[in-house]
Amino acid sequence: MQWLAVAMGGALGAVGRYGINALVYSLMGTRFPLGTLVVNVLGSLLMGVFYVLIVERQMLPGPWREFIMIGLLGAFTTFSAFSLDILSLWEGGHVALALIYVLASVVLCVIAALAAIALTRLF
Repeated sequence: MQWLAVAMGGALGAVGRYGINALVYSLMGTRFPLGTLVVNVLGSLLMGVFYVLIVERQMLPGPWREFIMIGLLGAFTTFSAFSLDILSLWEGGHVALALIYVLASVVLCVIAALAAIALTRLF
């Protein structure tokens, strides 16, 4: 049953990532990998919320953890896409943008997860 929960969540997460990337890139262009950044920050925020709700408060049973945290959010956020975006910027001669992207991604994702955990613990 856990495999099915992970697989179903993963399918939805991948489709969600694709949709957000397509929307962001259609609105903002593709010079900067903003779509991946948005997905990673949003995924980190949601991971923080669901960590508190599922792991700390145990408000949802175990299979929901596999579905949401491993499947859905695991497929939604992608470190591999993040890495490729950095290399594309770097190899395209946009070294400063690549470094800004690394810094922004790490700082914003950690802050999003921290804020989500703190705020979710309040409710």
